[in-house]
Amino acid sequence: MMANYSARICPLNTNLFGNGAFPAATKFQASFATFHEVWNGSLQEVSKNRRLSTNIVANAEFTRRSRKKPVVPKRKNAISKDIPVSRKPASGVTTDAHDQNKVKGERDVNDLDASEVNQKSQGAQHVAITGGKKNSQVAAASRFTKDIKRDVVDSRIAGSGAEVSERVKSQETQDNQKMQDAEDLHAAIKQKETEELLKEHNLKKEKAEARRQDLESLAKENSLHNKLFFYPIIANAGQEIEIFLNGSITALANEPTVLIMGAFNDWKWNSFNMELQKSELNGDWWTCKLFIPKQTYKIDFVFFNGGEVYENNDRKDFSIAVEGGMDKQSFEDFLLEEKHRELERFGAEHAEREREAAEWRRVEEENAAKEADRAEAKKQVAERREQTRQVMQMAVKSVDGLWCIEPVDFKGGDRVKLYYNRSSRPLAFCSEVWIHGGYNNWIDALTIVQKLSYDSAENGDWWTVDVVVPEQAFMLDWVFADGPPGSAKVYDNNSYRDFHAIVPKSIPEDLFWVEEEQRIYLKLLHERREREDSARKKAEKLELLKAERKEKTMTLFRQSQKHIFYTEPSKVEAGNSVTVFYNPSNTVLNGKSEVWFRCSFNRWTHRLGVLPPQRMIPADNGSHVKATVKVPLDAYMMDFVFSERGDEHGGLYDNRNGMDYHVAVVGGVLREPPMHIVHIAVEMAPVAKVGGLADVVTSLSRAVQELGHNAEIICPKYDCLDYSKVRVFFSCILLLQLMCFIHHRQLSESSN
Repeated sequence: MMANYSARICPLNTNLFGNGAFPAATKFQASFATFHEVWNGSLQEVSKNRRLSTNIVANAEFTRRSRKKPVVPKRKNAISKDIPVSRKPASGVTTDAHDQNKVKGERDVNDLDASEVNQKSQGAQHVAITGGKKNSQVAAASRFTKDIKRDVVDSRIAGSGAEVSERVKSQETQDNQKMQDAEDLHAAIKQKETEELLKEHNLKKEKAEARRQDLESLAKENSLHNKLFFYPIIANAGQEIEIFLNGSITALANEPTVLIMGAFNDWKWNSFNMELQKSELNGDWWTCKLFIPKQTYKIDFVFFNGGEVYENNDRKDFSIAVEGGMDKQSFEDFLLEEKHRELERFGAEHAEREREAAEWRRVEEENAAKEADRAEAKKQVAERREQTRQVMQMAVKSVDGLWCIEPVDFKGGDRVKLYYNRSSRPLAFCSEVWIHGGYNNWIDALTIVQKLSYDSAENGDWWTVDVVVPEQAFMLDWVFADGPPGSAKVYDNNSYRDFHAIVPKSIPEDLFWVEEEQRIYLKLLHERREREDSARKKAEKLELLKAERKEKTMTLFRQSQKHIFYTEPSKVEAGNSVTVFYNPSNTVLNGKSEVWFRCSFNRWTHRLGVLPPQRMIPADNGSHVKATVKVPLDAYMMDFVFSERGDEHGGLYDNRNGMDYHVAVVGGVLREPPMHIVHIAVEMAPVAKVGGLADVVTSLSRAVQELGHNAEIICPKYDCLDYSKVRVFFSCILLLQLMCFIHHRQLSESSN
């Protein structure tokens, strides 16, 4: 810091004071030397404690920045506007010696007399002002005065360092004690961890020794008569077991390699295959480790040598019962849930593949359709171009005495005047004359429809009209009539050849036909897409209508049975519970004291068999009774009857006159096996249709197919059959031929 002051003072001494020319400057230098010595002493005192010095400097900076300028009257020999004054802190705020020293330093600054600073800086300022120097020198003197004031404040604050040195030493002692306590605590924790690790190691060692002794004991017990044992002796689900095979008394004796192959739960789930290792036990013992999943109730396995030699426990296989896992029924449900998830995943993948295939087909069909549209556009353009070429041979610029166009040279977009002389023409006696026109051999039909006006300036019966030539025109086409389109009766069409005029400054004809081909192509593309959208919307509407009708039919069917039974929810879903409500007052069980519910699934063929009879309890709605049952995931049909007793015989039954009650189940992992339905008829629409029977046969077969069944139709092979209207008819023909062959053979055998 003093180096900075010296750097600032030296230029001032040399430039402003000039070799003792000013006595005030010499006096100032002497006073500054005394201040320099005092500052050095204070700085050495403060540097004894680095942390205290940092706090003091920070407090000094805080005090200097927070001071405000005092409001005092100006004096001639004082620079009071540059003296910073800090607001005094409120009493009772400080709580320790450090804060008290801070407040004391602020009081010293507040009590600082302006004359003390002025005494050190007055001489320099006076010399700068009276010497007649420039404004830059005055600014330098002002900055120097501010540095002096700051240093005086800092020197006074630094004096407070000695008063807190004892507190700093005490704080350091406390910090050292805390560090020592922390080190002692760390050492104690480390020692405790070491003891725990040692204890754990000893425990593992004891367990290993106990395990070794148990294995040796088990091996000794099973070495003569048993082919295997496992450890621990109780297999628990969710744990690992070790299987030991006594190779000396099995078919794998003296084999260099032994493998195990097996699965869980009666070979139904998670097969495994691994190689056994030679164990350290006495004898020919082979071992492997196997983890038992939590869903296991049984382990099934055999041993083999990797080839054709097997040890399968005399064809009975080896098995280990597992405790703590699922029971057999729960595992079956678990398998169904897994299958359900697998089917959902497969269904999603299949749907995605179908979507991608449909998208690919759509793109291919779209490309093929675009090519067809492009070919059709080229064909139409070629035909129109040839027709236009023939008409162009009759096109002229004018016909003397009949019609003309002014100006003679015009182009597309220009306004021209067309003159027409109707004398001796079909419109000679008509009150009005209209022009019906187009361009390029009427390529856009009528584009010009205007009324002509009589031109009295011309000799003869001349009529005129202003016409705007179409932009793409290279030939104009028109006829004259006695009225607008739709009301005209008399025409002048140049003897059925129409009138044609060449456009002198037209666009190139080849360019027009290229643009015309693109226009026709886009038109065909737009029309085709509109037809496809219309067909798609019609198909979607038809599918929606079918679904609504099907749902409505099922609803009506359920409502028709509601006076006897109904379910909640009305749509039975696999994996959920359903409540069956039954009204015995409308059945043969009317007046019976008890009603029992007997239920099964999938047309009474479900793996669970017939569920135990369930006594139905009264419901809240009048005479109904109810029973609740859980629908398995592999159900597609719910089957049930009602009886008056719950014993084996059941007494009187309500089985819907021997047809039983059936409710379809949705969302299951299984689907009802489809039936194979064959219709034998004499006609079938649309291949052989005479009356209404043909429509009935076709519609009924389609309805059966929509239900998921297979349907076939057998009909006579008429010579008039239209095979082009049938997608797949070969199977029907083959079946018909087979039946004819069988019939012919039966006739031959009977005749013999």
